Amino acid sequence: MLTFRRATIADVDTLVPLVESAYRGEASRVGWTTEADLLDGQRTDPDGVAEVITAPKSAVVIAEQDGAVVACCHVAEVDGAGYFGMFAVDPTRQAGGIGRLTLAEAERVVSQDWGLPELRMKVLTAREDLVAWYVRRGYERTGLLIPFPYGDDRFGQPRRTDLAFELLTKRLP
Repeated sequence: MLTFRRATIADVDTLVPLVESAYRGEASRVGWTTEADLLDGQRTDPDGVAEVITAPKSAVVIAEQDGAVVACCHVAEVDGAGYFGMFAVDPTRQAGGIGRLTLAEAERVVSQDWGLPELRMKVLTAREDLVAWYVRRGYERTGLLIPFPYGDDRFGQPRRTDLAFELLTKRLP
């Protein structure tokens, strides 16, 4: 059974390796969310995770299964809408519905708990499989591209020169 809770500062040391394992390095290749062919370096760090846990109008949602943290995501209120990011599922547990349920919980928090009408996210355009996964869950491609922050190692070290994000949106009930 999957349960959800809000992260606290005590969770930082668990969340950083979870996020890193889902996106970077050889461990990430076990799952399908890897960015290892696109980016080297870090995906996040303890300061970044602590910042989103403690920021106003922000929360990190944790999914637990059998007492283990298996997924997380960051939600925040930005410009009157929800923002979704830092989404990670343990690579050894991907493709089993945990991501879908965690995304649904993020949507519930933003819609029901916070009363916001929309959820937005930025997804690397090079990740067509991931964009398609979100589209199947009701997200719309806006065509709005956001440049990748080249030169800012907090976002990783690009292996390509053509990276950009696309804004995806979903109206919430």
